[in-house]
Amino acid sequence: MTDQPTTGKPTTTNTGIRVASDDQSLTAGTQGPVLLHDFYLIEKLAQFNRERVPERVVHAKGAGAYGELVVTGDVSRYTKAKLFQPGARTESLVRFSTVAGEQGSPDTWRDPRGFAVKFYTTDGNYDLVGNNTPIFFIRDASKFPDFIRSQKRLPGNGLRDHNMQWDFWTLSPESAHQVTWLMGDRGIPKSYRHMNGYGSHTYQWINADGERFWVKYHFKTDQGIDFLTQAEADETAGRNPDAHRRDLWDAIERGDFPSWTLHVQIMPLTDAEGYRFNPFDLTKVWSHHDYPLIEVGTWTLNRNPQNYFAEIEQAAFEPSNLVPGIGYSPDKMLLGRVFAYADTHRYRIGTNYAELPPNRPRAAEVNSYAKEGAMRHYFAGPEVPVYAPNSFGGPQADPATAGDEGQWNFDPEMVRAGYIQHAEDDDFVQAGTMVREVLDDAQRDRLVSNVIGHVLDGVREPVLSRVFEYWTNVDPEIGKRIEAGVRGARTTGRD
Repeated sequence: MTDQPTTGKPTTTNTGIRVASDDQSLTAGTQGPVLLHDFYLIEKLAQFNRERVPERVVHAKGAGAYGELVVTGDVSRYTKAKLFQPGARTESLVRFSTVAGEQGSPDTWRDPRGFAVKFYTTDGNYDLVGNNTPIFFIRDASKFPDFIRSQKRLPGNGLRDHNMQWDFWTLSPESAHQVTWLMGDRGIPKSYRHMNGYGSHTYQWINADGERFWVKYHFKTDQGIDFLTQAEADETAGRNPDAHRRDLWDAIERGDFPSWTLHVQIMPLTDAEGYRFNPFDLTKVWSHHDYPLIEVGTWTLNRNPQNYFAEIEQAAFEPSNLVPGIGYSPDKMLLGRVFAYADTHRYRIGTNYAELPPNRPRAAEVNSYAKEGAMRHYFAGPEVPVYAPNSFGGPQADPATAGDEGQWNFDPEMVRAGYIQHAEDDDFVQAGTMVREVLDDAQRDRLVSNVIGHVLDGVREPVLSRVFEYWTNVDPEIGKRIEAGVRGARTTGRD
């Protein structure tokens, strides 16, 4: 018999029963059938068959780490949220991700990146679920399933399809700002450490006196913005498809802790109605000239997870997790996500997903009337009532928190309509400003090259003509260059 190293600990079943063999099944003789009552074999195979949970429909491929937010500024005049008070230190968990790719997809596909942060506050978990872009492709959650399907795979051959992507984008002109961002340099960050993060949506802050403000979050990378060219990204995808996950892990392991400086933009409540853009439209940004960045503090990642599946794959982030001092806004995408995220967690990892280690509050006590359901393992004592109201000392709601979800005035008439139009609410105006005033010549050249390469990969009429019109609406010169490049390549057979 081959000697094997021992740890001094016997192998057991999941219920602690010692097993006779790690590698040999119980059979009827040396060549007989495997016996059904080999309970350890059955347990091993059954557990193996169930090791995976459904992957996320969106943001399936990602990486994560633990960190801490340290507040160095003073924004207490705007919010009573404890995690944003001067000197506060709050443990957090982040998950970075690509959006459209599956679990095994390369990290370096051209795609927005998810930037979801869970803060373990003394008032409960606060989740800020954003991206590495301050904007998005659509402004109404009703279009979200259609948008994602257009970025995924065709039902027939199971292949991704640029014609389908551009068909959706060009029929949804509100996408222009995000598509311009996506096709530029920031569409492929060099690593998760070299990109900014944004709350993207407009939220509401409430201070200790009950005053309300509109707020946007900006995490500015302290490593500096950096990107991969399309050629570099393609090469990396073949050589190291997990490049971003590996980079984040290795940086933290060697003590090179990545950090971001958290800033906010604050808009007085009464400014919203008269602002030149609709401030709740997720396809628009607020001018930094109009509402300058205010520094809040430093957010540093300093600890890797011990188990990727348990702590990152099972991590559940949801915009419905708010704490006192932070509320919602009329942002239609945000309000749709409040339902959708918690619902998908219940489907993907079970009704008691909030009890899993990465999701359970760490600095706050849970006093919930939730009970039972699959995989329930935390419970109150038998003396605690399971209903409210009750006469036996069960937890009671706190009326003082009423309104902390955010309040605003609205017309009670039910309608299906877009946002109220503001003076400069054209779908292409901010995309055009980005092209002409933010990008330099080299960045514009790469934008044109990236779009041409993307369009040449399968985009056909009638979508193709709409692509040229779309970019002409963004900027006439850019539109001409893209059309000339695509038509020239097809004429010479270079596509």
